[in-house]
Amino acid sequence: MTDRENFISIAKRKGFERMPVSFNMCPSLAEKYNAYVKEHPINVPWDVDYVGGVNAAWTDKSVFLDKYYKDISFKAGTGIDGWGVAHEPGSKYAYHMTKMYHPMDGFDSVEQILEYPFPVYDKSTLEQRKQDVEQLHLKDRPVMGAMQTTIWEKAWYMRGMENLMCDMLSEDDMATVLLDKVTDLAIMQAEFYAESGVDALFLGDDVGMQHSIMMSVELYEEWLMPRLKRVIDAAKKINPDVVVFYHSCGRVTELIPSLIKAGIDVLDPVQPETMNFRELHEQFGDRLSFHGTLGTQSVMPFGTPEDVRRTVFENLDIAGEKGGLFVCPTHLLEPEVPVENVIAYIKACADYKK
Repeated sequence: MTDRENFISIAKRKGFERMPVSFNMCPSLAEKYNAYVKEHPINVPWDVDYVGGVNAAWTDKSVFLDKYYKDISFKAGTGIDGWGVAHEPGSKYAYHMTKMYHPMDGFDSVEQILEYPFPVYDKSTLEQRKQDVEQLHLKDRPVMGAMQTTIWEKAWYMRGMENLMCDMLSEDDMATVLLDKVTDLAIMQAEFYAESGVDALFLGDDVGMQHSIMMSVELYEEWLMPRLKRVIDAAKKINPDVVVFYHSCGRVTELIPSLIKAGIDVLDPVQPETMNFRELHEQFGDRLSFHGTLGTQSVMPFGTPEDVRRTVFENLDIAGEKGGLFVCPTHLLEPEVPVENVIAYIKACADYKK
């Protein structure tokens, strides 16, 4: 199989010839890793390539500062993203963790949401993206379109989680209008990627916590599942074969049937500290594939290279010869992860025999 055929076959549980790898590192670990592989070269069979998305016209940041943050004094280094969410930096040791400020925090009417300067998307880059995908396909590489923070997170980042939860529970029209607007924009992104010819979409919203789901199944199915389904249906109407990955940190066991109804194909990241992979596979493995299972709170930072290797083999054995598992670390690899464990993961994937 080519890399592309192998990737798709794993996702669709039709067998595989080799296990590709997938991981991301914080800067300090990446520095150690790069120094190691310079002295000890290693072949890294990466799982998938990404391409850029739909073109967006972003509102000038000064508009958000003048209208939504005029009474706030931000710490140096604070940035405002295209959705108007301010990210204030934390310590240098937690570079990817920021304090968020929510521009819709004080909203009390639907009109304020309707007047909000959401990004304006257009498909002017579509032909270029088609060419990008085609070039990668000529190299037999699988291609992914990234749309993480698809609906729920995108909305609460702007509104604030408590505010949006209260809007939903009280069935306030503000929740309907905001979630519908974010969903419409996500649909445009999904359609763009599907038209460009990508093999997979990476969607996601964190709806799990360490020991429980973030909201009831009933609330999720009323407010979020139908909107996620609209996004997935839009992409699959254009390309029925596109593989949909869905990311949520934490425990989402109770929501998996809802996610399957929405149309996801692969669940990411299967955090072993919160969910048991063997149990998930027994219950859902005939309908769902998985991504992750190597804990970044457990085996990757605190295990030995032998522990990492054994865990890779055990989880691939559970998945079986049909595949259905992209075994990989569940999250970003932080500074405490030994380089030797990263190398052990790569080698275990290369050495695994079905």
